[in-house]
Amino acid sequence: MYAEAVIRNKGMRALIDNLGKVDAERFITSIIREPFDYTEWQRDLFKDLSVRELNDLAMENFTE
Repeated sequence: MYAEAVIRNKGMRALIDNLGKVDAERFITSIIREPFDYTEWQRDLFKDLSVRELNDLAMENFTE
């Protein structure tokens, strides 16, 4: 389990690597600005994927 500071750094790095600095900031701002239920968002995020597709996506993005 990572320390909170490490999780924040890894999360920001993931956002910046995938969205760029400006859009990463826009994403964070949109999360802070609006009422946001992470559990509901996460549930809907992958609802159209089969278990196999979800597994394949996870394996593509798995790094240690």
